[in-house]
Amino acid sequence: MFYIIGLGLGDCKDITVKGLEIVRKCDRVYLEAYTSILTCGVEVLEKFYGRKILIADRDLVEQGADDILSGSEEQDIALLVVGDPFGATTHTDLILRARDRGLSFQVVHNASILNAVGCCGLQLYSFGETISIPYWTENWKPDSFFEKITKNYQNKLHTLCLLDIKVKEPTVESLTRKKREYMPPRFMSVSEASDQLLEIVHKVKKTAENVVITDETLCVGLARVGSDTQKIVACSLREMSKFDLGGPLHSLIIVGPEIHPLEQEFLEQYRL
Repeated sequence: MFYIIGLGLGDCKDITVKGLEIVRKCDRVYLEAYTSILTCGVEVLEKFYGRKILIADRDLVEQGADDILSGSEEQDIALLVVGDPFGATTHTDLILRARDRGLSFQVVHNASILNAVGCCGLQLYSFGETISIPYWTENWKPDSFFEKITKNYQNKLHTLCLLDIKVKEPTVESLTRKKREYMPPRFMSVSEASDQLLEIVHKVKKTAENVVITDETLCVGLARVGSDTQKIVACSLREMSKFDLGGPLHSLIIVGPEIHPLEQEFLEQYRL
């Protein structure tokens, strides 16, 4: 059997009982280590699970998927995923590969940021389409996601913004060489995301008559959701661009124009 097991968002103890039982009986256990991170290291996981864990980096998951699946006809193999297994399309692709090879598979679900974001008090059914904000470079500044934020806002919905992370990202220079060199890991903060959004807002203002997202639009910044050091703050987009929520991982919410009284009351405890 091939298993994909969600680990939740906090630490080693957030795995479900069902997931832990499977991990302890598997012949090989991989940890997918590039679409998200836990607040504890792999050594802590190994000690708690009582198992050796193999790191599945970006190259292995995206290009060596067959190596992960190899042997699951006769053995039990598990891939551990931070959050929920269906939080990234990469894991969906692995399941499709297993199905195409006629392999048996099972998914063990867990909490992800897509539902845990309700910890700030905003009601989940009031969220519109989730978007991702990528890191900009000097020559590449995509902003198509801003249209989706605007559409959600016009429909009186909140927008969850998932922020970019760079783990084992090859340097541009090394792409033309035989030997890959990698950039240091980077995790986008709410202040960096807000800076990029403000730049888009100011650019759009020059050409559009009615810009619904402004410097004063209410936002919620979340850091390390599900961990003991979880932190939440509610403030304007401009204020968020200057606020430090500490270490990763961060998420940003653009709050819709109409807030339910219960949402309003809950958010007050997080306002600057």
